[in-house]
Amino acid sequence: MKIIKQIAFLVILTLSISCINNDKADGYGNFEAIEITVSAENNGKLTLFSVEEGQTLKKDENVGFIDTIPLALKKEQLLVSKNIISSKSSGVLSQISVLKAQLKTAKISQTRIQNLIKENAGTQQQLDAINGQVDVINQQIRSVEIQNAPVVNELKSIDVQISQLEDQLQKSIIKNPIDGTVLVKYAEPNEITSFGKPLYKIADLSTMQLKVYISENQLAAIKIGQKVTVKIDSNKDLKNYEGSISWISSEAEFTPKIIQTKEERVNLVYAVKINVINDGSLKIGMPAEMWISE
Repeated sequence: MKIIKQIAFLVILTLSISCINNDKADGYGNFEAIEITVSAENNGKLTLFSVEEGQTLKKDENVGFIDTIPLALKKEQLLVSKNIISSKSSGVLSQISVLKAQLKTAKISQTRIQNLIKENAGTQQQLDAINGQVDVINQQIRSVEIQNAPVVNELKSIDVQISQLEDQLQKSIIKNPIDGTVLVKYAEPNEITSFGKPLYKIADLSTMQLKVYISENQLAAIKIGQKVTVKIDSNKDLKNYEGSISWISSEAEFTPKIIQTKEERVNLVYAVKINVINDGSLKIGMPAEMWISE
């Protein structure tokens, strides 16, 4: 009887081990998120910087301000210069207006004399005189325009410089690029920053990406958009999530050391990314399993 019980125990144990070995996930990996490092787009002092790690920010939300007093003063100086140059140009433009009015009157007289000649009521001498007057006025207009050209070019140059300063002033406002959570803060208020210096790192944690690795044999069983089950450890049991495959690598690679055992590292695998809606429990770097639904 004792022997029968031992045999029964071994059979049950063997079946249990077999079930455990067959109950294996189709992929293992860790959660990731698309991280964006927000950097300064101007040089100066951070007069305002209201960002804290763990804070949730909205897209286009103003989170900081770089001191713009030097830029504002330079813009004011350019505006004064523009007004001075414009006053000089206004006198030249008024001359052109007077000459164009004279030219208009001369052309009216020219047309009238041409009509009189057609009716044998005018002379060629009168036409030659008015033609000469029209030519002289045109030459005067061209001469004044040539004199005014450097002034016009200088005004255009100032306008370009003002536009550049306005762009720099706009970039002095630090705007958050996406809806997300602040992961790391690199700067503090009143620090001196420079163009390209990182200020903080942010990521959208509402949807996490689980990156797993599958074998070549599993590749035919999955496709983009396919629904899969994602499981994470939760107390004594596993917590299930619905995931959607968003990316499949087109090239094989050796199994990452952090994922598999030493014997399995020599295997070629394909990386797969799965989008999972985050209920707040999922964290960057958290391990998880992928199960392909039958």
